[in-house]
Amino acid sequence: MSFKQQCVELSDGRLMPLLGYGTFQNPELWSTFHRPELVRVGLERSLKSFQLDYVDLYLIHYPISIKPSEEIYTKDENGKILFETVDLCAIWEAMEKCKDAGLAKSIGVSNFNRRQLEMILNKPGLKHRPVCNQVECHPYLNQSKLMDFCKSQDIVLVAYAALGSQRPTNWVDKNAPFLLNDPVLGGMAKKHNRSPAQIALRYQVQRGVVALAQTYEQKEMKENIQVFEFQLPSEDMEVLDGLNRNFRYFPVNIAAEHPNYPYSDDY
Repeated sequence: MSFKQQCVELSDGRLMPLLGYGTFQNPELWSTFHRPELVRVGLERSLKSFQLDYVDLYLIHYPISIKPSEEIYTKDENGKILFETVDLCAIWEAMEKCKDAGLAKSIGVSNFNRRQLEMILNKPGLKHRPVCNQVECHPYLNQSKLMDFCKSQDIVLVAYAALGSQRPTNWVDKNAPFLLNDPVLGGMAKKHNRSPAQIALRYQVQRGVVALAQTYEQKEMKENIQVFEFQLPSEDMEVLDGLNRNFRYFPVNIAAEHPNYPYSDDY
């Protein structure tokens, strides 16, 4: 299979691999840089840090804004995160300027719901559409409604936590289910002589969803690329669809009261 066959074409004509290895952290616009006058500042800092002249893809990491500071999370004297509300369309206009300046080849969003995407898509004077929406997506949260909407708008859905989560203690409930131990996934892996991880990744690729699978192990990288060597029959895809339980490993409940919290909507 050629490299092009292992890619999806973005709405701006550029190619994105259907499988991301997660070995390189792509710069994203952090929440303390949402004010329009800070968007380019945030990108230029990232470029300097990575010693780059431009990035292939630049995303708004999250629709929730935090008051600017030199800290990752701006907090008050009691340790409470200081959120603020910045118009998403204003942020997007600043992103468009970064693309026009040649600092980013493509621009997109992350963790946006349908309503938030529509705000940008319906913005008067829109110059550049989001090429992708990167969201948590795996068999326990298959994002089928959001996926269908994104496809209808020529927006590529990108799945992070495509293998569930390695459960970092500061973000994920230690009692969260371990996706790769799911008996249905395990049974299907045995049936196809594959690993549960390969089945979970093939599920996304076959739906046209870009799958991000973070690993630093050469054996696992080699295993992951083998998802292009087999296909799942439609009945198996339906079984995997049935694993959906709308379960999030990363609900970010600390921001649940923010007006731009994306997970209050159905999708």
